[in-house]
Amino acid sequence: QVQLAESGGGSAQAGGSLTLSCAGSGRSFSNYAMAWFRQAEGKEREFVAAISWSHNIFYLESVRGRFTISRDNAKNTVYLQMNSLKPEDTAVYYCAMGRAFSVGDRMYNEWGQGTQVTVSS
Repeated sequence: QVQLAESGGGSAQAGGSLTLSCAGSGRSFSNYAMAWFRQAEGKEREFVAAISWSHNIFYLESVRGRFTISRDNAKNTVYLQMNSLKPEDTAVYYCAMGRAFSVGDRMYNEWGQGTQVTVSS
């Protein structure tokens, strides 16, 4: 079992940047798919980005071109670089791990506690 811990959240101005990190402890996740989800207040959890063990990548259309997901298996860490932030990006961001490369949250069996991202206009 792997425990995931997000960090790097905080406040940013519209147009600014933040980088989120998700560090895993325990078993290596080098052969697992990793993903980022987010949940804004009063809204459903939403897929943001995913990266497979072979570095196939998929993004939510609204973040494509602005966000970049990457992974460093040697450090058991996945990143989400967020550029050109918009107020609509405000949410709690969650890191997830699973055996399947998917945009559905049911396919991930390990989750971090989340980190808040707030973007001001």
